[in-house]
Amino acid sequence: MLSLRSGAISALAGCLALAACSSWSLTPQPSTPAYDVRSATVVADQAVPPVSPALISSLNERVNAAIAVTTRDTPLPKVSLTIRLTDVRKAGSFNHDRNTAKINIDAAAVDTGAVLAIASFDTANFTPDPIAADNLMAEDIAARIRSIFVLKTPTLVN
Repeated sequence: MLSLRSGAISALAGCLALAACSSWSLTPQPSTPAYDVRSATVVADQAVPPVSPALISSLNERVNAAIAVTTRDTPLPKVSLTIRLTDVRKAGSFNHDRNTAKINIDAAAVDTGAVLAIASFDTANFTPDPIAADNLMAEDIAARIRSIFVLKTPTLVN
């Protein structure tokens, strides 16, 4: 009788463990948007050497294109992004192919101007071509911003 009871308890514990594991998902749940992003402005801190105007304009175009194609079903607080490139370095490392940037983002309320959210991250890419470095860096930064603020990826135009 005792072995039958311990077997039932083991089976019950196994079923509970299996049920707990089945609720786990290998794919993460999509994040819910917290803000309705209405516009973005890209600025660069004063740096030596100065930040490439091509990087600033390319990043601005990519983020604003993502904002333009994103629609929200529920009303959310409207914000405007200020994207600050604080440290951009090109042609680093032994092979002169490491390009890095530090980015700070402020999300300010459209109606009051109060900063509601702050994000900060670093990015790096490896290419010796300075034009390709700007394009790669702009897309890396824009992709992170789309992820953080739940923006849609715009379609590519040929």
